[in-house]
Amino acid sequence: MHTSSPQPRLLVTRAIFPDVVDRLRQHFEVIDNPEDALWTREQMDDRLQGCAAVLTTPSEAIDGELLARSPGLRMCANMAVGYNNLDLPALTARGILATNTPDVLTETTADFGFALLLATARRVTEAERWLRDGHWTKWRYDTLLGRDVHGSTLGILGMGRIGQAIARRGAHGFGMRVIYHNRSQLDAATEQACGARYVSRETLLREADHLVLVLPYSAGTHHSIGMAELRQMKPGASLINIARGGIVDDAALARALREGVIAAAGLDVFEGEPQVHPDLLTLDNVVLSPHIASASEATRRAMANLAADNLIAFFTRGEALTPLNPEVLTR
Repeated sequence: MHTSSPQPRLLVTRAIFPDVVDRLRQHFEVIDNPEDALWTREQMDDRLQGCAAVLTTPSEAIDGELLARSPGLRMCANMAVGYNNLDLPALTARGILATNTPDVLTETTADFGFALLLATARRVTEAERWLRDGHWTKWRYDTLLGRDVHGSTLGILGMGRIGQAIARRGAHGFGMRVIYHNRSQLDAATEQACGARYVSRETLLREADHLVLVLPYSAGTHHSIGMAELRQMKPGASLINIARGGIVDDAALARALREGVIAAAGLDVFEGEPQVHPDLLTLDNVVLSPHIASASEATRRAMANLAADNLIAFFTRGEALTPLNPEVLTR
């Protein structure tokens, strides 16, 4: 009598949409985390034993040490476009496929980046706190004066998919002069579509009225923006970080905001998040949000489903939709 082979075991490290987990259960023996507990390294180790795959989020570090204790692991599907939580060389060396979720979050993240830019420039959260605290008793010509967005200079550091989407919003929606710096200059057609011009890093810092960070995090980009860079910016400039915590030296930024080195900042990501540098919490001229740039329901569903699609494609057909190390597939 024929008996079907057992399903591969999949660890889903954080709570995700229940219907996506149900879809995964059709192909895997799923160990999930519906209570969304934050596991210790030891708990993660224990749960990975016997697993062929893991669905991760940016909060879980998958490194060589962990992989050495999980010899049966064949795939890691990261529910994010960034993957600095994954040791990609270690995964590749062990023949473990890694995937991420690009494209599906580009426009939503760019929307939020622009919302954060607007809120920062026009002091929206500061104004709401001021109103709620009962300070609004009359009109005054100088109440909560902010900085214009339309017609100003938008600087973008990191010109991938999301950077380009932000550039298009600035150039075509707000009539902004858009400049950018990237590891390599974009082709002329893409620059024209974005209404953007390539400049040196120094020029970007010096000329931007609103500087948006959209570069990936790595050892090479750690503290790309520190006090030295902040001092190169205009005193009236604002800094927006929707990239990753660690790209900005948060302690230096807090000091720069307090001393008037730059005017304001809008931050969706932080060093050591979910902890936020305590000095930032004391300042009015910074807008803080809890890493929600991709947090529309449609987009988070698309991210979860793309991670699931990658897992199913790999274990049923030996393929992947968005591999980070495609060379593993040809071994």
